Amino acid sequence: MSAIIEAKKQQVDTIADQLKNSVSTVIVNYRGLSVAEVTELRSQLREAGVEYKVYKNTMVRRAAEKAEIEGLDEFLVGPTAVATSTDDVVAPAKVLAGFAKEHEALEIKVGIMDGSVISAEEVNTVGTLPSHEGLVSMLLSVLQAPVRNFAYAVKAVGEDKENNEESAE
Repeated sequence: MSAIIEAKKQQVDTIADQLKNSVSTVIVNYRGLSVAEVTELRSQLREAGVEYKVYKNTMVRRAAEKAEIEGLDEFLVGPTAVATSTDDVVAPAKVLAGFAKEHEALEIKVGIMDGSVISAEEVNTVGTLPSHEGLVSMLLSVLQAPVRNFAYAVKAVGEDKENNEESAE
């Protein structure tokens, strides 16, 4: 086997591993972005812990087949970049959806979450979700509300009782 074919097989294996091991993947068309804009996007993705690479469509197609992910072929047309995250489900969608709002040239093609293909609209929806820390904060706030309200009610009853006793004297 030639060295080129071996290198291509290696790349397909690498992409397939990325697709299998990621909790979230977003595939975008970056045509029309300037070099400065792509650099800015890469920087934002790096800060969020997201890996971003440009691949040939045939390589991604073969890797998706190897990773047993169906439904990507129709989106693998034109320039394709793949953003993956192994830690944060929301990170790739959040960064790319935010960047796409400011830069119309960036087009979100499709996403993959937990092995399932999701539409560009769903990726944008996921991108508007708060971060993990934000969700935990919201959950704690919701959990604290009944306890806080109960404490206020007990305090109000105590104050009311105190006021009634003072007025009775």
